[in-house]
Amino acid sequence: MRKDMHHKSWNEIKTNDSWAIFKIMGEFVSGYEKLSQIGPCVSIFGSARTKPDHEYYKLAERVTRKIVESGYGIITGGGPGIMEAGNKGAHLAGGTSVGLNIDLPFEQHDNPYIDADKNLNFDYFFVRKVMFVKYSQGFVVLPGGFGTLDELFEALTLIQTHKIAKFPIILVGSDFWGGLVDWIKGTLLEKAGNISPDDLDLFEVVDTEDEVCQVLNNFYKKYNLSPNF
Repeated sequence: MRKDMHHKSWNEIKTNDSWAIFKIMGEFVSGYEKLSQIGPCVSIFGSARTKPDHEYYKLAERVTRKIVESGYGIITGGGPGIMEAGNKGAHLAGGTSVGLNIDLPFEQHDNPYIDADKNLNFDYFFVRKVMFVKYSQGFVVLPGGFGTLDELFEALTLIQTHKIAKFPIILVGSDFWGGLVDWIKGTLLEKAGNISPDDLDLFEVVDTEDEVCQVLNNFYKKYNLSPNF
């Protein structure tokens, strides 16, 4: 009796997993269809907990205004904090403002600065992450938490392993990122030998909006802002 009940429960799990494939496919199709129309954009990452009066919120807004003035649109995770600042800067500068939202039990809600036709919602982190990488000309990473670090290291890994073409990864805020970069150099590279010296060239650390745009523009001069898709 117990064996039959267990077997039935396992079959139900497998059936639910199989049907989930169609929902996943639907998210990919919807994302591809909408984002393939946006043109060159840069993704902005950072904490959802950063308040509007914080220096990093204001810096994110300045950064995205400057990026839009350089000819790019902006993609964020669509939520509050640094994400909101990113969309706000793009919106106020008259640029493309995209939000890739995810349903979370806390922190996440749509911010009001996303273009109405470019506000996408996802249930799956991995689908959303594909969209960030596939439709971004670069990652600009401001101070954040686990989610920000997850996006950063996934992009670094994909470029390091040649799964995607190299694009600019820019860490903004040397006071915040300095300790991590020192650990990467001193421990990962020098002590453990777990990365190669060339891997340090996969990212740059800057402090101002002008430096962000200088890195982006220097990288893409030869591409004339050609989309990477």
